[in-house]
Amino acid sequence: MTDLELIFSRLGEASTTEIAKNKDAKGFIENKNATIEGWTVSGIARKELEKRSGKKISTDENYLEKPENQKRIKHNN
Repeated sequence: MTDLELIFSRLGEASTTEIAKNKDAKGFIENKNATIEGWTVSGIARKELEKRSGKKISTDENYLEKPENQKRIKHNN
C-alpha cells in the first residue's frame, strides 16, 4: 500500500468510529450504517483528490507479492 492508500483507509476507519460514537450506534444494523457513512466520507475525499491531482490513488502495489522467505530477516544463531 502507498502512503495515500493508508491515509484514506485510516480516514474511513476514523470517520466510521466518530459517526458510530456520535450516533450512539448499538447493534449490527446501526454500526453497519455508520460504517457505510464513514467509508463514504473516505471515498468522496479519495475521488476528489484523484480529480484534482489527475491520478489514481489505488495501486497494484502490495508487499505480500514478495515471497515470505525473502521478507524475513535471517538471524545467525
